[in-house]
Amino acid sequence: MGLHQRTETSGLLSFIICAAIGAGAMQACVSLLPAGLMLSRRLFVACSIIIASCGTVSFIIGYAHRSNSLNPRNRWFAILRRVFEILALATVYASTLFLTAFAALSFVNNLMGAMFRDYLVAVCAGASGVAGYLTFVQAELMDAKTLASLLPFFVVSGVSVAGLTTDDPNWFNNNFSQLGDRTTFAARMFDSTLILAGICIVIVSYFAVSELVTTYRQRQVWHQSQGPLQSSKIKHYKARLICLSAMLTFSGAAFVGVGTFRYTPHPKLHNFSAHSLVVVMGLLLILLPWLAPQLSLAIYAAGYLGIAVCGVVLVQWLNGTNTMTNVEALAGLVFLGWFIMFSRQIAAIEADRVIAQVLHQNGVISGEKSGTDMGMDTDTVSKADTDKTGKGNKPNNHPVEEIPDTIEIRHRLHSRIASTL
Repeated sequence: MGLHQRTETSGLLSFIICAAIGAGAMQACVSLLPAGLMLSRRLFVACSIIIASCGTVSFIIGYAHRSNSLNPRNRWFAILRRVFEILALATVYASTLFLTAFAALSFVNNLMGAMFRDYLVAVCAGASGVAGYLTFVQAELMDAKTLASLLPFFVVSGVSVAGLTTDDPNWFNNNFSQLGDRTTFAARMFDSTLILAGICIVIVSYFAVSELVTTYRQRQVWHQSQGPLQSSKIKHYKARLICLSAMLTFSGAAFVGVGTFRYTPHPKLHNFSAHSLVVVMGLLLILLPWLAPQLSLAIYAAGYLGIAVCGVVLVQWLNGTNTMTNVEALAGLVFLGWFIMFSRQIAAIEADRVIAQVLHQNGVISGEKSGTDMGMDTDTVSKADTDKTGKGNKPNNHPVEEIPDTIEIRHRLHSRIASTL
C-alpha cells in the first residue's frame, strides 16, 4: 500500500480505538460522578475533555510515527526541536477540539433540551472516533494549510461558547473586553480563547518562518551550483526575517496579554496589550512587502484593503455612528483572515518547493530552472515531459508517473533540513 492508503487505514483504526475509549470514559463519568457534577454544563466539559484527549493522543502518535527526526542517531538539537513541534501542535489541536466540541454540544443541547443527555455517551463515542481519525490523518499529512484551517474554528468556537453562556446580555453594547471582564464561566472561556489563540498564532508563525528559511536556503544551494553569477540573495534577508518573526510573535503575545489581564483589575496592562496589538498589526500589514518579498501581490493588496476598511469603521465609531464592539470584531476578523491567507501562501510556497525538488532530483527540470523559480511553470513541465530527444533540455529518463510520492519526499526533506539546523 502507498502512503495515503496506509494513512487512511491507520486513521480508521484510530477511529475505532478512540470511539471505544470515548464511550467507556463517558459511561464511567455518567455512572460514577456524584450528583453535584451531573449538571449539563459539567458533563459537556467532561465530554469535551474526553474528545480532545482522544484526538490529541492520536495526533501525537501519528506525528511522531511519521517523523524521522526522533531517531536517537540524530543530533540532540534536532530531536529537541521535533519534540517542541509535537507539543506545540498538540496544544493547538487539544484547545481547538475542546472548544469546538463544547460549542457543538451546547448548541445541540439548546435544540434538543434535557433529552440530549440520554445520547451523550453515543455522541462522545462518535465524536471521539471522528477526532481520532481526523487528527491522525492530518498528522501524517501535515502542512501549513492544515494549521491555517484550525485557527478560525478555534476562535469562532471559543467566542461563540462565551457569548452563548454569558449572563450579561448587554456586553455587546460596550466592547469585547466586557465579555471577559468577569469571573464567570463565559468570561473564563473567552479569556482562555484569546490566550490559546495567541499561542496558536505564535506556533503557526514558527512553522511559516521555518518554511521561508527552508525555501530560501534551498534556492541558494541550487543557485550556488550554477556559479557566482546565479546568486539570488535577498538584501538584508536576515534582518527582514527577524522583524517578521518578532512582529508575528508579538501579535500572538498581545492576544495572550488581552486574555490574561482583565480590564477591571489590570486596566493599564489590558489596554497596553490591546493597543500594542493594533499597532503591530498595522505595521505588519504595511511593511509586509519588505518583510516577506516572496509572497504574491494579492496578499499585500488584501492587507492594505483591510487597513482601509478598519480605518473607515474607526472613523464611524469616533463620530458616534458605530460601536466599539463592531470595530474590535472587524479588526480581529481582518487580522485572522489575513493570517489565514498568509499561512496558505506559505503552504503554496512549500508545495511548489517540494514539487520543484522532486522534479529536480528526477531530472525532469534543470537545476538552473529549479533555482530560478521555486514554483512550477506549467509550460516548463509540459516541455520536459514531451521532449524525449534531449534537445534543449536534460534527457528525461524518469517520466512523471514514476516520480515518488511527494509526501514521502517532503517527510525526508523536512527530516534532512531539521537535522542540519
